[in-house]
Amino acid sequence: MKKALAALCILLSSYSYAANEDLDDLRAPSLPAAEWRLIKNDKTRNIKVYDKREEGKTLRSFKAEYEVEESFETLAKVYFDFESYKDWYYEVIDSKLLKKVSSTEFYYYIVHNAPPTLADRDAVLHAVIEPYNAKRGYALFKINSVPDYLPAKPPYVRIKGYTINIKLMPIGNNKIRGIIEGYVDPGAAFPSWAINYVQRRAPYEGVLGFMRVLNTRQMTGKYQTPAPFSFTES
Repeated sequence: MKKALAALCILLSSYSYAANEDLDDLRAPSLPAAEWRLIKNDKTRNIKVYDKREEGKTLRSFKAEYEVEESFETLAKVYFDFESYKDWYYEVIDSKLLKKVSSTEFYYYIVHNAPPTLADRDAVLHAVIEPYNAKRGYALFKINSVPDYLPAKPPYVRIKGYTINIKLMPIGNNKIRGIIEGYVDPGAAFPSWAINYVQRRAPYEGVLGFMRVLNTRQMTGKYQTPAPFSFTES
């Protein structure tokens, strides 16, 4: 019990610090809107994270860039293993595929653990894959919320604003560069400073978790069967 209370105090202190930091940030005239700002540069793991204040919006967009020595097939096996999202996706406690429309389109469901005192969030997401080909030069994985696809599931609060685009580009020697751009608005009763705090942490920790799963699953041989969807044209 004491350990749990101590952990809660540390977490709340972190949120309080983030709130003050965001207030200072909002007052800073030197930070223009619509420009990406580097907020994390992990040179050891080749991960960069940016944020951007969109014109007319109180919440930031985010961008993460990473490089991995893997194939499109291996990345697909992780990205499309929906039930394992809780092993690496930031604060995910449940996820599942809802409907396969085609080899490049599907719907899925995800639940995010919220900070203390706030209701957990869920989202219904529509995903479309634009497969890699030589002419395009990259694969694109587009994700958008469709909040009315399923009835609400109290006590979860349905996320209505959820947009993420993942671009995957081969850069030689079985190496792929990923660029993730997104904007998430978790909705009611979620203070903007808490959203901005999460959006600063989530992209980096998500990429870090993704890399960890790539390494461990490959070593344990979990992904021997083909992924249900592909980033390349059949």
